[in-house]
Amino acid sequence: MKKFKIVVTDYEFQTLAPEQEVLSSLNVDFVAIQCRTEDEVIAACKNADAIINQYAPISAKVIANLENCKVISRYGVGVNTIDVDAATQKGIIVANVTDYSVDEVSDHAFALLLSLVRKVVKLNSEVKNGVWNFNLGKPIYRLLGRTLGLVGLGRIPQALAKKAQSFGLNIIAYDPYIPQEVANQLNVQLVELNDLFKQSDYISVHAPLTKDTHGMISDEQFDLAKKELFIVNTACGPLIDEAALIRALQNGKIAGAGLDVTEYEPIQPGNPLLKMENVIITPHVAWYSEESESELKRKTAQNVADVLSGYYPKYIMNPSVKEKVHLREKELYV
Repeated sequence: MKKFKIVVTDYEFQTLAPEQEVLSSLNVDFVAIQCRTEDEVIAACKNADAIINQYAPISAKVIANLENCKVISRYGVGVNTIDVDAATQKGIIVANVTDYSVDEVSDHAFALLLSLVRKVVKLNSEVKNGVWNFNLGKPIYRLLGRTLGLVGLGRIPQALAKKAQSFGLNIIAYDPYIPQEVANQLNVQLVELNDLFKQSDYISVHAPLTKDTHGMISDEQFDLAKKELFIVNTACGPLIDEAALIRALQNGKIAGAGLDVTEYEPIQPGNPLLKMENVIITPHVAWYSEESESELKRKTAQNVADVLSGYYPKYIMNPSVKEKVHLREKELYV
């Protein structure tokens, strides 16, 4: 049996045992390192048959130097660390995991929103500093009947919409790729991005990060927003122009923000957002639960196992690569 070299370019998990278990049926040389640069990735992966990736750059330069690679599988939904076009041109399958943390992220987004609206973090801090005064949280407005705008209407925001509707919120969304009938089934009104900012009391961001969506929320949108607006981002930091967000908060154009992601991670110590009491920041944790972490790791490894076993993976990100790579379709994915 051929021995395959599988390289994990980088990871922030305490163990890679789930990945190794999934791959145990194959004859593999499993290498796990912590790459940070293109050159480090090239040195580690030049002769790899498969790559598992988290944050290390898999650029066109890296891909051009891969001699045997058949699949690149990324931990997570986004593939912004990978030059997908370059991989496709070279006949390398790119895979991700699109469904591992739908509940976790939608729960976290709503938790941030509720914490902002009810001033939970601010009032908790005041009480622990010896101040027992509900007036310090004013103004707080009732959720019932207010409007939540969703930027994106994929799996996660669809789950959030259902949860928010149970609190009596009206839901509108901006997503140019979602059919009207899907929005109708969810009782969600589709609007343009600028209209979403004009109409929403709260906004939750869930778009994928692409060249077109990078910085899609900036001064123009914040200038249209209500002064009472709270914005939440659990998707990708660069979707929001962070400098514009800071200006909007400093100038009172919006009421606050809940961020699980920032433009640069970890957030830099001097970032003005860290000093704002109307901003809640969590360390890119929305995806996490014990269950979702295990699911993510196993499914990421399964993408690799499928390809090395002669099958297309369930979560193939670049289906056009099938014109160059001819594998079998699995009849059933568990």
